[in-house]
Amino acid sequence: MIRREFITISSAAALWVLTGCGGGGGESDTSGGGGSGTLTPKAKALPIPEAISGSGSRTKQYDLTIRSSSHDFFNEADTSTYAVNGTFLGPTLFLRNGDDVSINYTNTLDEKISMHGHGMHLPADMDGSAHQEFQPGDTWSANYTVKQKACTNWYHPHTLHKTAEQVYKGIAGMIIIEDSESDALDLPNRYGKDDIPLVLQDRKFDTNGQIVYNPSQQEIMRGYIGDTFIANGAIEPTFDAEAKEIRFRILNGSNSTVYELGFSDGRAFKQIATDNAFLESPVSMSRLTLSPAERAEIIVDLSGDLNQSLTLDEFKNNKTFLKINVSKSPAATTSVPNVLTTLDIPGSASIARSFSLEGSMGNFTINGKAMDINVINETLTLGVLEEWTVTNTMNIDHNFHIHGTHFRLVKRNGSNSIAANEKGYKDTVYIPAGEEVTFQVKMTDYADTIVPYMYHCHFLEHEDNGMMGQFTVS
Repeated sequence: MIRREFITISSAAALWVLTGCGGGGGESDTSGGGGSGTLTPKAKALPIPEAISGSGSRTKQYDLTIRSSSHDFFNEADTSTYAVNGTFLGPTLFLRNGDDVSINYTNTLDEKISMHGHGMHLPADMDGSAHQEFQPGDTWSANYTVKQKACTNWYHPHTLHKTAEQVYKGIAGMIIIEDSESDALDLPNRYGKDDIPLVLQDRKFDTNGQIVYNPSQQEIMRGYIGDTFIANGAIEPTFDAEAKEIRFRILNGSNSTVYELGFSDGRAFKQIATDNAFLESPVSMSRLTLSPAERAEIIVDLSGDLNQSLTLDEFKNNKTFLKINVSKSPAATTSVPNVLTTLDIPGSASIARSFSLEGSMGNFTINGKAMDINVINETLTLGVLEEWTVTNTMNIDHNFHIHGTHFRLVKRNGSNSIAANEKGYKDTVYIPAGEEVTFQVKMTDYADTIVPYMYHCHFLEHEDNGMMGQFTVS
């Protein structure tokens, strides 16, 4: 089994000035403290979330405490946050295919919550949806056997009508699944050194450095988009890299912002994985688009860049997420393989379903129906291959996420031509304004005619305001 190493990275991030960051929806200084009006982000090395591999020999236990905390985004003030075990975000959970696991969440907040294993293939009553909410002081456990290929997933709240705010305050973390196939690939795999988790988000802060979550009706429609961009809970942190191939596991952890990512010098990189598995072969590109909740693993080759610097930028909003100093000689080298995995071939679906994403005035529906916790919208049959067509009827962007399984895209806007980096297993797909996607999906292993799974837009303001449905599996 490949040995993983954990490190603390130290270097300085550049300093810039934040002035009146209420922004966007007309917010002002809502903290009541009459702050200075000027905040300087705290210079930081890229924070690397703690890695937790689970304790116990038979069933691996992962103990996570959801808590109120404070976090040092800025020099002048600490920011009130929610977090898991720490001060913002949560640890990275390492799981292996075939493991029996128990992920135990203890709620020390003063409000109810649920915790969803996004991308995880598990029983509906272990999914952590709005049907598994738990109260302050309670512990809820997701108990299941890991049954999926190596991939990068994540966990986050799924509390009915409160998901957006709870995620915005800081509750999220990565889940990394490994298997014998990933063990055998010559890929960067030293966590924190050349295998780097990147949770990318954006936030609004008031002039006292406090997180502002107070979306207007327009921001509910368009999505709540911040003006301060953060990576792993830090503003423009610095990563001191070895001069070799570096693997970034990227999660768009934003509420509603679509990111167009690339490096400052325009260099090409290789995408090796999408949401739920490796791609069959690496895909070379220089820009990567991710909508909220989508993941991608990329390899960037820095082997010829010793003593050089570059940045990971977001081009839609002209922001910088991460500064990279190539300051170290490589301790180990890798060479990304030309073949990564073999995926199932899309087949002939026996059932077709259509879903229309609709809405107005801050209220959203799917097929004309807003989310109702007491209504089951669809019933699927275990082992039956289906084809779903999802149409965005609006002039704003959406995406579409399905719980408990993955899917394969087969059409975009009626065309069978699918981008090479979208041909892998996915659980979330970007659907720009006025566009349409078709994918094939099959539920396996778990049937439950009582407890439903969810499907929804993962722009969290849209999800919380009606754009979500439920299905059971018979």
